[in-house]
Amino acid sequence: MADAQSGMVVIGRISGLYGVRGWLRIFSYTDPRENVIDYSPWLVDIGGEWRSIEVVTGRTQGKGVVVNLAGYDDRDAAVALLGKDIAVRREQLAAPAPGEYYWADLEGLRVVTQAGVELGTVDHLFQTGANDVVVVKGDRERLIPFVQGKVIYKIDLQQGVMEVDWDPDF
Repeated sequence: MADAQSGMVVIGRISGLYGVRGWLRIFSYTDPRENVIDYSPWLVDIGGEWRSIEVVTGRTQGKGVVVNLAGYDDRDAAVALLGKDIAVRREQLAAPAPGEYYWADLEGLRVVTQAGVELGTVDHLFQTGANDVVVVKGDRERLIPFVQGKVIYKIDLQQGVMEVDWDPDF
């Protein structure tokens, strides 16, 4: 999720505690999930203000990621961060390759069919085993497979439009 006004992109969420020394479980939106560790410093919303926090160390743990953050050396201090989003400044992200997009850049795009019928806007995306899915909210919610060249024909970030081959009645 991108916050265009602030130039920040949310890359994960602090989802739990790990141990007694202030380590935290992270739900990462990055792919692969452990890449979230590489983006330091993180911006974390604390009391309505985005604060910069350095990642001291982190690693994969089972199917998740755990980290130790500077200034959070015990479980009691770390509790204050539970449920908080993790963001980074846009300039911390590498430029996507041609034909690739950060999901955050697709959210908010107007979605139109090749015939020019407005379907709504991209609310969010999610992964499935087969392909990613675009959730479009308009007169109703539509789930559109993110398959470039077959369903998704054109993405114009400058114009804020995603063109799709999709039946408006479906």
